[in-house]
Amino acid sequence: MDLTITHTSNGGEHVLVLAGEIDAFTGPQLKERLLPLVNQPDVRSVAVDLTAVEYMDSTGIGIFVAAMKACRQTGCRLVVERLSPRVERLFRLTGLYERIVPRKGESDEWRNDLRPM
Repeated sequence: MDLTITHTSNGGEHVLVLAGEIDAFTGPQLKERLLPLVNQPDVRSVAVDLTAVEYMDSTGIGIFVAAMKACRQTGCRLVVERLSPRVERLFRLTGLYERIVPRKGESDEWRNDLRPM
């Protein structure tokens, strides 16, 4: 299966909406979009919406770990949200859930404004 990435932004705030699968085949596509983005000094925050991601393996986890490390260097905020139960389980098993998934009730209005209709 393929991976579709929709990117919207407002200044230094970005939203990536992913659909499909994140694996060894599609991972490079995500890596090419996400890592350069989080490495830009003017990017303040990146939200990644995984609602429509049906499958993710360790390739995806590796990409999110690399993005998280890059954000530590540049000072941007990385959040991953709207995970399917299957993908959420993978994030919890690897310990990433607590690091890059926002807490319930946490609100950033800019993410709602940037979502594609």
